[in-house]
Amino acid sequence: MTRPARPAAPATRPGFVWALPAAVFFLLFAFVPLALVAVLSFTSWDGIGEPHFNGLDNWTSLFDDPVMLQSVWTTLLLTALGVAVQTPVSILIGVWAAGHQRNRAVLSAIYFVPLLLSATAVSVVWRAVLDPNFGVPAQLTWLFGDGNLLGTKGGAIAVLTFVGVWQYTPLHALLYQGGARAIPQVLYQAAAIDGAGRVRQFFHITLPQLRNTIITSVILMVVGGLTTFDTVLILTQGGPGTDTTVTAYYMYQKAFKGFEFGPGSAVALVLVVVATLISLVLVRLSGYDRMRGTTEGM
Repeated sequence: MTRPARPAAPATRPGFVWALPAAVFFLLFAFVPLALVAVLSFTSWDGIGEPHFNGLDNWTSLFDDPVMLQSVWTTLLLTALGVAVQTPVSILIGVWAAGHQRNRAVLSAIYFVPLLLSATAVSVVWRAVLDPNFGVPAQLTWLFGDGNLLGTKGGAIAVLTFVGVWQYTPLHALLYQGGARAIPQVLYQAAAIDGAGRVRQFFHITLPQLRNTIITSVILMVVGGLTTFDTVLILTQGGPGTDTTVTAYYMYQKAFKGFEFGPGSAVALVLVVVATLISLVLVRLSGYDRMRGTTEGM
């Protein structure tokens, strides 16, 4: 006589103890510094001596500052351009890299080289390449005119967008490569039997299956675009004039060049709030939170 099989034990979620190390790390290196910045935003402090509480003076002067408002719009513009260019390019490269083409692995490895470089090194290289006296524009005056691409607002914005796309597109292409490889091949086989070509398969199978990856990638692009600093510091230094002064660079100017840590902290706090709100709006509009709740309830 066989013994009846025991019922499977119900799956339990890990307890809070498992999340304790990450929670402590976040508390010490994210929440506490953010709280200190919030406190400093209501003070007047030059980095030496005691901070002096000045109420809402930093905030009122901040929103009356035309450079601050311009920096917010410039940051949003660069972020929007980065997302608009990087997303389609990253998807195409990532889906291609997930295939089995000849020499695919070698070409993918070469293309992903920018991921190994720091933003500072990339900016230094491109500043040398685009030098109006000795760089490529100086040799191709028929294409670049006087060669001073960074001397105009349009040229500087275009260069910053291009350099950001050149460096960070491989990262997002890597995300899409992983997402494309996780798509069940049976979907493509069924579509091929029904007579769907590659283009139709891409729009009706690949893109819908990459929805979560697209959401993640766009959020990373937005947060990265809003916190752009190294590239602006090395390539344009906020110029010409203040045309490419992004919010992170403006915070650096206020706090670490002007020794106004109170207003600089207010700028930093605005940047954190804007980045958080935009990320939450993207998640909400994409329906990712509702979709996740439905999946967990199944």
